[in-house]
Amino acid sequence: MNVFLMFSDRDYQIEQELPPNTDALIQDLELNTLFNAMALGDSFLLNMSQRAILCSLSDAKEIAYRQGILNDCLNNAEIVRELYRIPLLAIESKKKSWLGVFSQYPSGILSDARQMLEMFLVFLRFLRQIADDHAGKFHSQGFKRFFSMIQEELNDEYLSILTSHLKELSFNEGVLLSVELGKGNEGTNYILNRRFHKKQSWVEKLFSSKKKEYSYTIAPRDHHGARALGSLRNRGVNLIANAVAQSAEHIDSFFNALMVELSFYIGALNLSEKLAELGEPISFPQPAPSNERCLSFEGLYDICLALTMDQRVVGNDLQADHKELVMITGANQGGKSTFLRSIGIAQIMMQSGMFVPAESFNGNLCERIFTHYKREEDSTMESGKLDEELSRMSDIIDDLSPNSMLLFNESFAATNEREGSEIARQIINALIEQHISIFFVTHLFELANGFYDLEMENAIFLVAERKNNTERTFKMVEGRPLHTSYGIDIYRKVFN
Repeated sequence: MNVFLMFSDRDYQIEQELPPNTDALIQDLELNTLFNAMALGDSFLLNMSQRAILCSLSDAKEIAYRQGILNDCLNNAEIVRELYRIPLLAIESKKKSWLGVFSQYPSGILSDARQMLEMFLVFLRFLRQIADDHAGKFHSQGFKRFFSMIQEELNDEYLSILTSHLKELSFNEGVLLSVELGKGNEGTNYILNRRFHKKQSWVEKLFSSKKKEYSYTIAPRDHHGARALGSLRNRGVNLIANAVAQSAEHIDSFFNALMVELSFYIGALNLSEKLAELGEPISFPQPAPSNERCLSFEGLYDICLALTMDQRVVGNDLQADHKELVMITGANQGGKSTFLRSIGIAQIMMQSGMFVPAESFNGNLCERIFTHYKREEDSTMESGKLDEELSRMSDIIDDLSPNSMLLFNESFAATNEREGSEIARQIINALIEQHISIFFVTHLFELANGFYDLEMENAIFLVAERKNNTERTFKMVEGRPLHTSYGIDIYRKVFN
């Protein structure tokens, strides 16, 4: 049985390697806030949320597959949570029973595997009951296939046969073996035989002829004889023990896979419920191919800021189709970095198959997502800030591929404006030539204004809005870069 709730044609591999820039993404986009909101203190959910979100998808069909399943989860939250509890309880019951570490002897292997199957059978019946009761409420390709598989493979006949076999494998009346004599009168071709009990009335049993048989009874203190008999039993049940153990491990693997794949959707449910409490909107994006330049949204907000402040935050609108460079300037504390972060988080969430924090969102896929944010001064004094920035930029370029996305936040401002602008200009031009989507927050007026004067069709310029009374609206509006970042407003506010 295959779960196939993360991919349509394969199981999810939780051991897959994370991108090499994982630490930078988590730090710059403050993703731990997002992961913690999904996990709600559950370490397994935390690990799964991190891996599922950071290991982005680049296929629109795979994203749509997950979106359909997640939409079913949002519409049937309690059923999905009940479904998730089944593998959790099954795995926990196995741990409490000390099952799963089978004996080294065939008889012990058979006994342990049979007990595990009997325990799992209870949870398989629960799973079948959920499929029978609720399958019609799910409409995604993934869930329809999953419930259909459960109903077909765990049908009444199969469950009845499995129950009968497990009862028979207890061997309450001992084992019936047939064996041939080989060279030196050594036993060979050990075969375990089924016992057939012909139904007879008490009269038939009373007058039926007794079959002639030969028997040998081992003395109670004959330890060597008992070991020899045990050895015969082990040889006879060896094949069936391996088969039963494989069956138990197969069902155990199924429950583990079900737990792993549902955990991503449970985390998304936890997040959606928290956002609903805050009154924040969510929407399912429409991803375009990575070679297109598509970006438009309404009400996009920084989900991590909303979770941290525990309240609604300001959203932004943008129409930036066919743009490869988005340059963002304007007032200090006007929301530029927050806006940049909202872009990065939305892109990552979209490419994991999740909803995004916006009223609507359409964007193209990216091969990879990178961030280049300013860092604090090197405490070891091994390098200056500019040297460190350029070193990180070099590492990013080594991993870049066409149709990736790169977010810059106050980069190359560790030197004077003319030199910082020239460094940034050369890097931006080189990246655009390689079809990299660039979002650049900067206070370098010479850099921003220089690109603005070029009147590039593939560039758009945004300014953090500031009202005449110095109030920040935290809205990004299209406009020409300004000479000032209005730092004097902050000075007057602090020193009044």
